[in-house]
Amino acid sequence: GGELIATVEPEKITVEAVDHGPGIPDIELAMRPGYSTAPDWVRELGFGAGMGLPNIKNCSDEMKIDSKVGEGTTLQFTVFT
Repeated sequence: GGELIATVEPEKITVEAVDHGPGIPDIELAMRPGYSTAPDWVRELGFGAGMGLPNIKNCSDEMKIDSKVGEGTTLQFTVFT
C-alpha cells in the first residue's frame, strides 16, 4: 500500500508518492529507459516497459527518489507553472 499527495500552489505543483513495497535496490539502474524487473506476462499486457521513472524525470522540473530495500520508496516531483 501507499499514498499519493498532490500540493497545488500558484507557482508549482508537487506530487509525492510513498509506498511500503520492496524498495528499489539500484535507483540509477531503474532510471535507465527500458530497464524493467516486470515478469514477461506483465510486459505482454503492455505494462512494465521501464519508461515510468525516465518519463517522470523528463516531464518534471525537479524529481527525487528515496528508497530503502525492504521498507519502500518515496518519489517526489515538481512542475513549475
